[in-house]
Amino acid sequence: MAELKDLSIEEFAALAASDAPAPGGGSVSAVAGALAAALAEMVANLTVGKAKYADAEEEMKEIAAKGAEIRKTLVDDIERDSESFTLYMKALGMPKDTEEQKAVRREAMQNGLKEAARVPLSVARTAAEIFPLAEAVIARGNTNAVTDGLVAAMMARTAVIGALFNVKINLGSIKDEEFRAEMEKEVSRLEAEAVEYEKRILKSSELSDSLC
Repeated sequence: MAELKDLSIEEFAALAASDAPAPGGGSVSAVAGALAAALAEMVANLTVGKAKYADAEEEMKEIAAKGAEIRKTLVDDIERDSESFTLYMKALGMPKDTEEQKAVRREAMQNGLKEAARVPLSVARTAAEIFPLAEAVIARGNTNAVTDGLVAAMMARTAVIGALFNVKINLGSIKDEEFRAEMEKEVSRLEAEAVEYEKRILKSSELSDSLC
């Protein structure tokens, strides 16, 4: 079967709508992040080379390069998220007839849950890097594409919060208290950062006045 990132939009949406266990919310969050990065990158590219924005030229080049890097990482994460979920599902299907088998199965399930929490947390971290890019292109990029910058910010917010939902649901079943506490701390930080960026970006844009 083709990797999720190689599917057409129509194929991916149809698979997400089916009764298949993956792709789910985690992979969709990675898609949202990849598209957010792409839009920030696009606005930067539409700014570079324009005399009107000469003062922002170098900054926009850096944003375009960073956006491309983030976009590619998140595209790869579309598959990684589904793979981590599959790992846990395989552990669920392990034999549990003897006490030894039950112990092995429990350990495999916990390892699977940890990976299923690590991957979306990584997605959230990466997607959070889009916020300053979106904020910059909205403030100093090509004004003809300001709405694209705003959509980039909102899609980044969706990617971060959506990925964190998946972290939280998996943390609830993880027995390792130290692991759980460490992850919960970062979840709270990223969640607060996403909410703060959203408020600030919307407040700074005249276009969003009627929506807030």
